[in-house]
Amino acid sequence: MINELDEIVDGMTEPRGSRVIAVANQKGGVGKTTTAINLATALAAVGCRVLIIDLDPQGNASTGFGIDRGRRPLSSYDVLAGAATVKQAAVASNIPLLDIVPSTVDLSGAELELVDMERRSHRLRDAVSGSLAGYEYVLIDCPPSLGLLTLNALVAADAVLVPLQCEFFALEGLSQLMRTIERVRVGFNPTLEIQGVVLTMFDRRNNLSDQVATDVRGVLGDKVYETVIPRNVRVSEAPSFGKPALLYDFKCAGSRAYISLAGEVLRRERAIAA
Repeated sequence: MINELDEIVDGMTEPRGSRVIAVANQKGGVGKTTTAINLATALAAVGCRVLIIDLDPQGNASTGFGIDRGRRPLSSYDVLAGAATVKQAAVASNIPLLDIVPSTVDLSGAELELVDMERRSHRLRDAVSGSLAGYEYVLIDCPPSLGLLTLNALVAADAVLVPLQCEFFALEGLSQLMRTIERVRVGFNPTLEIQGVVLTMFDRRNNLSDQVATDVRGVLGDKVYETVIPRNVRVSEAPSFGKPALLYDFKCAGSRAYISLAGEVLRRERAIAA
């Protein structure tokens, strides 16, 4: 595993400013937050300065990093409301180079409040504009819906990373998300692109997982990462200890997969920058 990290570091280029990636899927239970947490950790492990913005009212990304409620005096809600800057709301995680703008229960009412706000779809974009100096990657953990919170994330983002569970209805949900991304690109954010689709909860003992993977690759081609995230007990256990899987069990299959995914993400980023 250390050798894999070294290979990623050797291939890295000089920082080129902040890159904002929304981790989004309107379907819950697909490993979205788990992917945001562990990808961010892997990027920080290879020396990237990373910020996570927890935009999910459930606050699972915040909990997954062990940020207890007492350490969330300001949150992503305050950032959206204009009551705090990103810098003021961000708190340091226990992982070097990785900060997080946590979520609180206040965010659960934000969808309704945003309706009456000026530039309701651009609140997050306005907040992060010029406020991300020092961060190479900003990952936005979106809620499992296509409402105003996710719209704000997509408008603020440079790219979208889509975790996709290997199950029967995966393609149906994916097509809906792709249509939404296209509408956002046309109406709000013409530079938005799909960074990639990562297959999660892959079970090699199940023929369905292989069939879903084949179908998704057939539709999206090289937009789908080669790395697949396996079903892994250690990855599932890690949040209850307030740790990413990479800290909870560095050698488990899930951790190895997220290290591999980080390498793919960075290689795609280098190709985009070239």
